[in-house]
Amino acid sequence: MLTQPPPPTPGAPTVDDRSYTDVVDRLSRSSVRKSWSPYRDIPWDDPEFGIDPADPRWRLPDADRLSATRWYQGLSPAVQARLGLWRVTAMMQTGVQFENILKRGLLTFARRLPAGSPAFRYAYHEVIEEANHGMMFREFVTRTGLPVPGLPAVRGVLAELVPLLPWLSPELFLIFALAGEEPIDHAQRRVLREASRTHPLQVRIMRIHVAEEARHVSFARHHLRHRVPRLGRLHRTLLALAMPVVVRIVAGLVLGPPCSMNREFAIPRRVRARAYRDPAWRAEFRAAVAGPRHLAAELGLMTPAGARLWRLLGLSDTDPRKEMTR
Repeated sequence: MLTQPPPPTPGAPTVDDRSYTDVVDRLSRSSVRKSWSPYRDIPWDDPEFGIDPADPRWRLPDADRLSATRWYQGLSPAVQARLGLWRVTAMMQTGVQFENILKRGLLTFARRLPAGSPAFRYAYHEVIEEANHGMMFREFVTRTGLPVPGLPAVRGVLAELVPLLPWLSPELFLIFALAGEEPIDHAQRRVLREASRTHPLQVRIMRIHVAEEARHVSFARHHLRHRVPRLGRLHRTLLALAMPVVVRIVAGLVLGPPCSMNREFAIPRRVRARAYRDPAWRAEFRAAVAGPRHLAAELGLMTPAGARLWRLLGLSDTDPRKEMTR
């Protein structure tokens, strides 16, 4: 990797070196001042935080479209609660696996940084925070006792390749990170709006995760703003085509209903289609990926071919280039 970045593409928006360094240094200091430990800041053994599968506070939130179906509403309260707990546990288990991928990729990303880069320190702060998130999620999964598998096998195999992405393109790796972090942040913030009727353990975990992920998203976005305009035309063209594909796969993985839940509770196909394929769900999915979509336009990656892919993959219901000009 070059120790000095090449000059930016003429006319492309950039983040200058000083501004980039200031932001990254500020994020590193914030990681020191505002950090949480999964075993210090979560009272796992507090009776109020105990996990009872029949606790009505595990019911699916209104943000989950399945909760509005007649099928779900016709279940007994105990089964509704257990299904909701399964859904949360599946997300936590996927989180354990996703954070594992991010940690390994971040270490490779840091290894490739030039000497003196402020991003090196921040990347290690983020690795520590992702490790804490993984422990937090795994502790939750263990305490539920539910046999939730997490990532499907095929995607699990593919995930072994993602930590190698920084060798090919550090920018593509950060796009992968944002493709998971921004949609799950969108979903968790929606659930937190219903915090008064949500189990306190879930609320505590989500609040910690949302607070620290805000730094991770900020870093990825600023690093991309700093680097992408300085890339060659071919590299930027490939990113423009790869970004919507990566966003569709990763966002679908973290937001979609787990297959294990469908099997465990014998959810009829028609019910799944009504909950997770109807226009309202599709609109919510597009809202969840609005952040990466807008960033693609900001970075100059919304080429005609790229914009077509965003639409074909269901990530935008209009031409994304026109959307950005409204």
